[in-house]
Amino acid sequence: MKKIIIIVLSISIILGFLFWKFGPSITLFKAKETPKGPVTITYWGLWEDDSMIKPVIDAFQNQNPNIIVNYQKQSSVNYRTRVQAQIKAGTGPDVFRIHNSWLPMFLQDDYLSPAPTDVLTTTDYKNLFYPVAGDSFIKNNQIYAAPYAVDGLALFYNEELLTNVGGVLPKNWEEFRDMAVKMTVSDVGGIKTAGAAIGTASNVDHWSDILGLLLLQQPDVDFNNVSSSKVVEILTFYTGFVTNPARKTWDVNLPNSTQMFAEGRLGFYFAPSWRAHELRVANPNLKFKVTIVPQLAGKVVNWASFWGEAVSSRSPNKQEAWKFIRFLSSPEAEKLMYTEASKVRLFGEPYSLVSLSSEIAEDPIVGAFVTQGPNYKFWYLASNTLDNGLNDEMIKYWEDGINKTLAGTDIMTALQTVNSGVKQVLDKFVNPPTPVSSVQ
Repeated sequence: MKKIIIIVLSISIILGFLFWKFGPSITLFKAKETPKGPVTITYWGLWEDDSMIKPVIDAFQNQNPNIIVNYQKQSSVNYRTRVQAQIKAGTGPDVFRIHNSWLPMFLQDDYLSPAPTDVLTTTDYKNLFYPVAGDSFIKNNQIYAAPYAVDGLALFYNEELLTNVGGVLPKNWEEFRDMAVKMTVSDVGGIKTAGAAIGTASNVDHWSDILGLLLLQQPDVDFNNVSSSKVVEILTFYTGFVTNPARKTWDVNLPNSTQMFAEGRLGFYFAPSWRAHELRVANPNLKFKVTIVPQLAGKVVNWASFWGEAVSSRSPNKQEAWKFIRFLSSPEAEKLMYTEASKVRLFGEPYSLVSLSSEIAEDPIVGAFVTQGPNYKFWYLASNTLDNGLNDEMIKYWEDGINKTLAGTDIMTALQTVNSGVKQVLDKFVNPPTPVSSVQ
């Protein structure tokens, strides 16, 4: 018994000595292995050059030294299909840009990771952004993207042409039509100065957005059944600017609307904010301003078309990626981005944050885009997304319908074909079941 006690005591003493001698070094060795190096997240943008985005990234990395952001500017051609293919292959970016109408296409294949609640909650989101941001990017109470800016359709007008006819800015579509007719100048050769670019699907830039705006403003339009008398009224009004001699302000043979406006030969022109930069470059002497779009009585609806930043469901650094997106939509980052963009453009991106709207609301060009913010709506007729999907396919059916109407086809007959196409597109992209949450 004594021998057993002596052996146990001896072993205890030896183990104690070993731990005293080597234990601290073992602990220190393990501690040295625990810390992780900086996390690198890849960020795909579309229009901002490195020089424009770098100050914002630098500001973020100064606050988050353990997160490195690798910015890569992408081409907008085939962008949507390209980013989805790379995410599927596991080689895509951590953070990337999606249009506010694209959520159904990305949720179909579970390509998005929702925002962690410790980074951004739906309550905070709805307090920060205009309602259309939530309509666009929140699904099943989860946030899938956050806008760094807001944009949509506003009414550009040639100051000189409007003043020459003693006109005032139209508040409704009847006033818009009357002013457009007054500004139109024609001779035997056709229209020389157009009052308004509206009525066709061939030479009116952003015609699908204009049509989408009218459809959203029209009471009781059912997008699941567009072959209705309500939509007949819309197409009759839209194409009437070409087909009705009493209010003809546009023609299929004219140059495209952006060119006409830049040349000073167009009174009213519907476009998003970024067109202002193109116009200033094309004609530095052009005197134009921007105002809110016309409305129907009793209902205020404006047309939104903007982009937001999302996180790949295959990203290994989802938390860090969302932390970066949260910073991009902070007042500090949005104001810095606006300042940097204003060095090379007329102005920066219209602020997505409601709290910043007052800072640019009085601007004669960009102000209208934030003034319209509270009443922005959208549908799947957004132009210039180049998505080869939901918008482009939807637009094609409406384009055919307008062309048939202009060629003399009965509007209801044309709409029956459009209606069939709309249902096909919605069933393909919007109606299929989508996952409640993304891969974590």
